[in-house]
Amino acid sequence: MKRVVSAFFCLLIVCAATAVVFAKGTTTRITITGVQLQNPIEISDPAILKNFNVWSGAGTFLNGREGSEGFIVDWASGVVADPPIQLRTFKVSFYVRYANRPFNEQTDQLAYIVSYAVDSETGQGYVYLPGKSDEFYGLNTKAIHRGREGNWFLASAAWQSAFKNAVHG
Repeated sequence: MKRVVSAFFCLLIVCAATAVVFAKGTTTRITITGVQLQNPIEISDPAILKNFNVWSGAGTFLNGREGSEGFIVDWASGVVADPPIQLRTFKVSFYVRYANRPFNEQTDQLAYIVSYAVDSETGQGYVYLPGKSDEFYGLNTKAIHRGREGNWFLASAAWQSAFKNAVHG
């Protein structure tokens, strides 16, 4: 009987911890704007969006371990000290619907904004998470505080591909 009770509590803890990762909500739309674009570009395909959940990657925890994959950043590469100077820069806005409310009774809510820059020569993408003195810091940290704000990172290969497909069709 002790084993059954013990197994039940272990299962309960695992399920609860997993739910915490997805408890915030779902990314429902990504909008890309920039001076190089005549009109904003919108990504709304759920098959693409599932790869770019705002509440994944650094700053998230499961079973005491920090997330090392997810969102649009290549977290394993760490902070980029000196990104190239001549970059095409875009504003990327993430819209969500929250898990604690009926999905169909909500509208998309702006939750997170980053700068995304692309090196024209190499195609390498870079992501800037706004720091304390930046305009979108308050919005972003209200959604998730990653502890890495105010830094540039390499973009994940998945995001670079999605961006390229969205912008260049």
